[in-house]
Amino acid sequence: MAPVVGSDDGTQYHKDFTLSITKALGDQLAKALKGLDRAPLAEENLARLKEKPGVYQLYLNDEFVYVGKADKSLPARLRNHLRKISGRRNISLEEMAFSCLYVAEDFSALAPEQLLITHHKGQGDIPWNNNGFGNKDPGRQRDSTVLKRNHFDVLFPIDLDRPVEGLQAGETTLHTLLESIKTGLPYNFRYGKVAEFKTRRVHVPADGMTADEVFRLISAEIPTKWQVTALMGYVIMYDDSPIEYKSAWRYYRNGQPIGAVPEAEPAGDVEGDPSDLGE
Repeated sequence: MAPVVGSDDGTQYHKDFTLSITKALGDQLAKALKGLDRAPLAEENLARLKEKPGVYQLYLNDEFVYVGKADKSLPARLRNHLRKISGRRNISLEEMAFSCLYVAEDFSALAPEQLLITHHKGQGDIPWNNNGFGNKDPGRQRDSTVLKRNHFDVLFPIDLDRPVEGLQAGETTLHTLLESIKTGLPYNFRYGKVAEFKTRRVHVPADGMTADEVFRLISAEIPTKWQVTALMGYVIMYDDSPIEYKSAWRYYRNGQPIGAVPEAEPAGDVEGDPSDLGE
């Protein structure tokens, strides 16, 4: 006679089965990436890539630090990282390398980068996926946030000695100058806008001025109640002088730079990261 379901004789002829497809996919992606060589994060190598979506890994001095995705174009996404890193202190592009996999567009619905994050987090890898590297401009409401000590912007602050790309000497309007700075810097420059900026004339004394030099120039041209504030990861300009920001390390007021000591919280995962991995 066949055993009865739920009997006490120890027999079992049915049970639940869970197919871990996502884990299998994550493991396969990680294995495929691990089998690739690494190339320096340089334009000549990005130019050889196909304009296709995919996933990628970044390495700092041979240490695996970040995994991300490109929803449309791997070279475009990696160029964003190249530009971002080029404008930071305590790090250089010569220290960076990458590897990548092209994936089909319909595969992106499975969030391949999240599969890789899940795979590597358990092994203690990808520290940049937890420290704000992939975050975009957090917006005005976060300008006063105190960053954690392991935040990417704290470890690798913006470089104010970097020349502003494309900036040319001559007469221009303050509005046009601000737009040129925003375009020519590898980190974000966010500012308030008023009508008088479109008519106020300013003189740019030289080509290729550094961010520090041009922010001194601007702070001398804007109204007294305005200030330029260099935070750890980006620069802002608003009519809030002399308000101070907890993550600021330099202010520009009335044509003069004013140093500051930024605060920092104990290390830990950064809120909002890694939500902005794609394009």
